[in-house]
Amino acid sequence: MKYVDEFRDRSLVAELSKKIRQISKTPVTIMEVCGGHTMAIRRFGIHTLLPPTIRLLSGPGCPVCVTSRNYIDRCVAMARLPQVIITTYGDLIRVPGSSSTLAEEKAGGADIRIVYSVLEAIEIAKANPDKKIIFPAIGFETTTPSSAVAIKEAAKLGLHNFFLYSAHKIMPPAMSALIDEGVKIDGYIGPGHVTAVAGTAMYKKLMVKHKISVVISGFEPVDLLQSVYMLVRQIENGEHKIEIQYRRVVTDRGNTKAQTLVNEVFVPRDDWWRGLGVLKKSGLGLRPVFSAFDAEKQVQVDVEPTIEPKGCICGEVLKGTKLPVDCKLFGKVCTPANPVGACMVSGEGACQSYYSYRG
Repeated sequence: MKYVDEFRDRSLVAELSKKIRQISKTPVTIMEVCGGHTMAIRRFGIHTLLPPTIRLLSGPGCPVCVTSRNYIDRCVAMARLPQVIITTYGDLIRVPGSSSTLAEEKAGGADIRIVYSVLEAIEIAKANPDKKIIFPAIGFETTTPSSAVAIKEAAKLGLHNFFLYSAHKIMPPAMSALIDEGVKIDGYIGPGHVTAVAGTAMYKKLMVKHKISVVISGFEPVDLLQSVYMLVRQIENGEHKIEIQYRRVVTDRGNTKAQTLVNEVFVPRDDWWRGLGVLKKSGLGLRPVFSAFDAEKQVQVDVEPTIEPKGCICGEVLKGTKLPVDCKLFGKVCTPANPVGACMVSGEGACQSYYSYRG
């Protein structure tokens, strides 16, 4: 199959749904850890096509959602400094901090610019040598290589007014931590684009330690149902292995050039995840050789005390212990137009997914 309409073929969807119902005998819980999968599952109603033996959970797969409020507070504090330009992807600008957002700071006069590539931030730095250009870098293995490219380019150009504020994270430690905390998960729908970069080897320790199945999935209805079928088949057969459904994009090795770039620029470090706290070696910081471009080291600010929003259960949603609809704020106080928590902001957030496709 080559075209989108083939991956949305109603007859294939119906056939896969039927096959899943035929083989699914044991109650299982399957978690998708990619925000793109969460949105696709709700958008296409995949959860309604499965038998009652299968429970789908959303996990910590939205980079904006798992990022700490203190990180946003620091971004806001940096935006308030004179001679600073914040360059950011659009999904970060509306994430609530303790008392403000980047969008509110922009409305108040701060120089905050939405970019579609971190290389745009490099160009802005070249055009504004008298100002400090700060790029808040969030995301998992998918977006980290572009940040690495930007750092290498800034070093090559001697562009010392460009700074990167890293909140990049690595997915497997969080997947393992969920099980360690007692969240019942029988199989993972693995993130397609993350694995396209990092390769399947990243899940081997997870699979061996927890004896859990992982199937790397695409994002269309046929992709997701086939991935569920592959997981259920493994579980019913007592197998635990890593399989790739998304073969048209993902390979076992991944993108080795991107992996090399990331390893040259970044080093693993402990990092904080919403709902899970600090996880060892789950984040990426700039190597000392690139410290001249590290916003954490080079741009000093006073950051207000972090205050978490009362009543928001975003952390529990990200762990899969509660659903968005369990939150008393959901759809009332907290909406995409007026988000209280990060899970309602991003297009990959579980709360926004449930809100947008609640019918």
